[in-house]
Amino acid sequence: MRNGIPNLGALQAFEATARLGSFSRAAEELSLTHSAVYRQVTGLEQRLGVQLLTRVRRRVALTDAGAEYAARVRHHLEQLEKDTFGLVSRSGMGRSLHIAVLPTLATTWLMPRLPDFQRAHGDIAVSLSVRTLPFQFKDHPFDAAIYHATQIWPDTAGIKLFDEGELLPVCIPELMAQRQGDGMDGLTHLHMTSRPDAWRQWYQAQNKEYIPAISGGPRYELFTMSLAAVRAGLGVALMPRFLVQDQIAAGTLATPAAGVLKVREAYFFGYPLASERSEALASFESWLAKAAHSSKEIV
Repeated sequence: MRNGIPNLGALQAFEATARLGSFSRAAEELSLTHSAVYRQVTGLEQRLGVQLLTRVRRRVALTDAGAEYAARVRHHLEQLEKDTFGLVSRSGMGRSLHIAVLPTLATTWLMPRLPDFQRAHGDIAVSLSVRTLPFQFKDHPFDAAIYHATQIWPDTAGIKLFDEGELLPVCIPELMAQRQGDGMDGLTHLHMTSRPDAWRQWYQAQNKEYIPAISGGPRYELFTMSLAAVRAGLGVALMPRFLVQDQIAAGTLATPAAGVLKVREAYFFGYPLASERSEALASFESWLAKAAHSSKEIV
């Protein structure tokens, strides 16, 4: 400990263990052994004179003091990461951006288009990290975010990329034969944990009865998971039209029932007002606006 500051390795070991709830999982993330992480965290507690974790067999839990300290350590580690990105962007090593993204939109829409940005701005490195929930930029090491909302976040600037538009039911064509009548009775309904009422709202929009059995289907955290489940023949899911319309046109996916659920939310690109927009960020924003405008998938 130097001037009261614990060893950085010990702080990283503690933060990872607190976040993941396991010495083994923290060791895997940090590319260390279980015993090394355990010694780091135990040594940190001894140096501080404060119990940070309780250990019950192979499980660990944060004490009240540990939970508060973990949040503060996480904030400072993320700020250190952001400062490092900033230093690199100002050096002769090139410019860099760290963008928080939604995983499905990143993999299906953004990533296929990024090579076009790299061809035009080869000196700007764009790093992506997944965030599915709203956050405050002051607490996270991001220059900007692409997110899903009804309006742009408070205390940020940016642009609306495009409206989500509507959700429609999709499944593989082979499941269509399992329908009872012209509806979707007999099909397993797949749900999104982030949109638990989507199916209920879809049925209401079609003036159809939502029976309790519909709620019994599997739940997935991401659209990419739901789409993978649909392709595997596990059931029918509500998906944004712009994500599946090409597959519907190609015949690899089908719509087992007419009717859509109109969505108020849109996809936005934003960054904090408190920070001066860099040239790299301005270039990325301009490129994103053009990419969204010219996207053939958006309806």
